[in-house]
Amino acid sequence: MRRYVDRADAGRRLAGWLLGYRGADPRVAPLLPAGRAPVVLGLPRGGVPVAYEVAKALAAPLDVLVVRKLGVPSQPELAFGAIGEGGVRVLNDSVLRHVVVSDAEIAEVEAGQRTELRRRVEAYRGDRAPIPLTGRVVVIVDDGFATGSTARAACLVARAHGAATVVLAAPIGAPGTIDELRDYADDVVCPGAPAHFSAVGQGYDNFQQTSDEEVGTLLRCAEHGFTQ
Repeated sequence: MRRYVDRADAGRRLAGWLLGYRGADPRVAPLLPAGRAPVVLGLPRGGVPVAYEVAKALAAPLDVLVVRKLGVPSQPELAFGAIGEGGVRVLNDSVLRHVVVSDAEIAEVEAGQRTELRRRVEAYRGDRAPIPLTGRVVVIVDDGFATGSTARAACLVARAHGAATVVLAAPIGAPGTIDELRDYADDVVCPGAPAHFSAVGQGYDNFQQTSDEEVGTLLRCAEHGFTQ
């Protein structure tokens, strides 16, 4: 695959694969209620510069989807659930059937992640209200799919918020992960799927970390007509 210059370049190129969600594609148009554009949600932090370009191309509103995975105390990388804004919590029953996690431990893990979730929401969005997702087509964008754990959690949280159709999109991803994500999303768009995938950064010339400040700036620019 041809490498991306940076996340903005990746977003512009990814947008070309998503133009059907402007309603021009007859297979997609019926999914857009009353001709409304989809809602584009960036996964902070690195997914937001990519999502900004996608939202701009689709003439769609942009927001962040802040999710926090709930990890098993003895195996933090193994998620037994996820939380989102508005008190949303989704639990993975298949994981909980195979690990021993008490109600007290679940509450403790959730409380810690709620604190971090609130901090991030305030840093990214300030006092602006989130865009309602009920009945909407939602395009969730990240800068890449490695293990897919955050993308899976994002799908569950978006559906818990009432999203009618969930699309996952990223410029690059591990082929196996892309296949697994199709069980969670209605559509998965990922044009870069190198056979020898090692890390998301391999697809970028510039893969510097995205700051909280940059996320906030992009959201404000999108709110004011994508003017920077």
